[in-house]
Formats: sequence, structure tokens, C-alpha cells
Amino acid sequence: MKKITILAFALLASVASFAQKWSLDKAHAKMTFTVTHLMMSEVDGVFKSFDATVTSSKEDFSDAVFELTADLKQVTTNQENRDAHLQRDDMFDTAKFPTLTFKSTGITAAGPKKYKLNGNLTIKGVTKPVTLDLTLVGTGAARDGKKLVGFKVTGAVKRNDFGVGAMPGAVVADEVELRASGEFKAN
Repeated sequence: MKKITILAFALLASVASFAQKWSLDKAHAKMTFTVTHLMMSEVDGVFKSFDATVTSSKEDFSDAVFELTADLKQVTTNQENRDAHLQRDDMFDTAKFPTLTFKSTGITAAGPKKYKLNGNLTIKGVTKPVTLDLTLVGTGAARDGKKLVGFKVTGAVKRNDFGVGAMPGAVVADEVELRASGEFKAN
């Protein structure tokens, strides 16, 4: 009985020693979107201000919880008039809904270092479940010795599901491709 208790304590201690929160290294992170315009060209947008955390108790991150917030007032498409339109109430309505949020609800393996990341995405006050493709790009150590991990997330959402833009799909496609990548440092 004593051996079982010691073994259980050692197992719990090893799991607890890894359990940690990871913070985004904003200097090594990017979050973008792409939407098709007039069924013939792509328009790219960049979220200039966002933050994310990862919490995991497993070294392979198979139980990771991802949380992200992006400032929609800081979105740019490198075209001033279009950027101003994105702020209006028919688009993001940033006066009422200044942020986009995502919180994962589950993660499932989809291959070596590949996962399906399920979660709730909130845009313009509307929350919908989404599934994104997650890749664990790599792990390592920073100059200060702290652990680092890199992830890439891709996926697509329908803008009309969130009440973004009333224009027909022939003008601006309903499907919006999302892409985010970044390094996270262990706290």
C-alpha cells in the first residue's frame, strides 16, 4: 500500500511539474484573415493587436486550452477606406463589439503534431462553435532558459454566421480563411 501511495504521489508530482501556462511572444506571432473579393481576388487582413495563452498539463499539449483575444479596432487590410468600413456597424461594429475572442473546448489528435482544435469563437456578440487545424510546430528554449513552444492554427469561418457584412457572396465571399502562428513562453 505504501508503494502505491508513493507511486501515485510521484505520478501526480510529475504531471503537476509540467502543468503550466504559456504566454504569447508577440514579437514572434501573427494573426491574419483572407477573403475573396468579386470571386476573383483575395484580400488579406492583419490583426495588429491580439493576445493568447495556452495552458497544458501534458508535454504533447494534447490537453491544451487555448484562449485568444483580438482588438478589432486594430485590423488592417492596407486600404484606409476598407479599414474604416470594417469598423462600421454593418461589419465588426467595433463601437459595440471591439474584440474577437476564442476559447478552446477540446482538442483531438489528427496525426503527428497535428490536432483538431474545437472552441467557441465570438465576433460581434455572436458565439459559434468552430473547429480549426492546429499544428505543434516545435519546442525549444529561449535565451533565458525558459521553455518555448510554437503553434500554427488555420481554418475557415462564415462571416454571415456572425452577422459580419450584408453584401452578397459574389461581392465578398462568405467564407473567411483564418491563420495564426506564434511562439509561446512558459510562465
